[in-house]
Amino acid sequence: MDEKDRPQNLRPSNMSTRGRPPRNARNVSGSQGAARDSTLRSEARAPARAYAIRARKEASSPYVITGTLSLYHPNVTALIDSRLTHLYVCENLVSSMKLPIEITKFMIKASNPLGKYVLVDKVCKNCPLMTRGNCFSADLMLLPFDEFDVILGMVWLTLHDAVVNCRRKTIELKCQNNEILWIESDELNLLPIVISFMSAQRYMRKGCDAYLAYVLDTKVSKKKIESVPIVCEYTDVFPEELSGLPLVREVKFAIEVVLGTSRISIAPYRMASTELKDLKIQLQELTNRGATVFSKIDLRFGYYQLRVKDSDVPKTAFRTRYKHYEFLVMPFGLTNAPAIFMDLMNRIFRPYSDRFFVSEHVEHLRIVLQTLKDKQLYAKFSKCEFWLQEVGFLGHIVSTDGIRVDPRKISTVVN
Repeated sequence: MDEKDRPQNLRPSNMSTRGRPPRNARNVSGSQGAARDSTLRSEARAPARAYAIRARKEASSPYVITGTLSLYHPNVTALIDSRLTHLYVCENLVSSMKLPIEITKFMIKASNPLGKYVLVDKVCKNCPLMTRGNCFSADLMLLPFDEFDVILGMVWLTLHDAVVNCRRKTIELKCQNNEILWIESDELNLLPIVISFMSAQRYMRKGCDAYLAYVLDTKVSKKKIESVPIVCEYTDVFPEELSGLPLVREVKFAIEVVLGTSRISIAPYRMASTELKDLKIQLQELTNRGATVFSKIDLRFGYYQLRVKDSDVPKTAFRTRYKHYEFLVMPFGLTNAPAIFMDLMNRIFRPYSDRFFVSEHVEHLRIVLQTLKDKQLYAKFSKCEFWLQEVGFLGHIVSTDGIRVDPRKISTVVN
């Protein structure tokens, strides 16, 4: 393995060895520029812990000092870590400031705390880092990180004859006029570090506050029911919430148990292989009859739109720390719940089961929505799909070309 491709995941055993080129560094003949490239090439062996995912933890380390410097006038937040050799700058900062970028003659493979690698081959040379009117130039290599603007390592400290006080977290730098500049670490409000699930549970048991955060893609436009043909005529089929208990229908959920049987918990109902095979044959037959447009409707809390048989309501009772409750509608997770729900769908759509895929899709969609409206069954619009050229169903993709396995279901095996 070439030196330039060697991962930077080794940490020196003590402070005295940091910043020195390895004994067996490559000999590069030529000018001072060639010698400088040789030194930088040898630094590829040094650790490159440059990702800010551990920023709060690193800021509390005795080896790490944070400070505010100015780079071409704007203030930047700098992480000064004596365990590093290279000097880095945030890619976003370079892009926003439009700093000149050069391509290095070598490529560094830097590792982050999660064990992943990133290749570094761009540098901003002779960047003027200013503080209190003094300039400390640096060659900053571009690296993707967020919480710090600049990361300074041992090369920079050595170049400016720095004296690091790890206990007080201060640095003394020698200026060009031989004056000593004293820098004290800043206290930063950084993002929290990543912790394990078990650690999070332990902290919550101790009374720590916990928050659930999620990311939304603001560039994705939200579907609007008014923009979907035919569907826009049945807005009352897609309410935001269920209005109350469902109607008393011809199908009710019953719980039949053998006398003396205690409550049990088993895996949810799954279709047998013979049933799946029969279903696939039916779908293929329908496809062969000329289906080209598909729609998929997802009922809102589908099981909750089916009542439990009155005599079986007591069997659904469960206890909480506050009181006892019973299900008046079919709960999720029961063994025969899918079969009962499919029975309801088959009953209400039986008059149309032989007509579909024969006439146009417009008529079919209108019939389905009108049937749901008449039966007061409600769908969740955000999970529905209309006017598709192909549709996913039970792990398969149904399209005009036939039926094939959903590639998302086998991606793990393929990759």
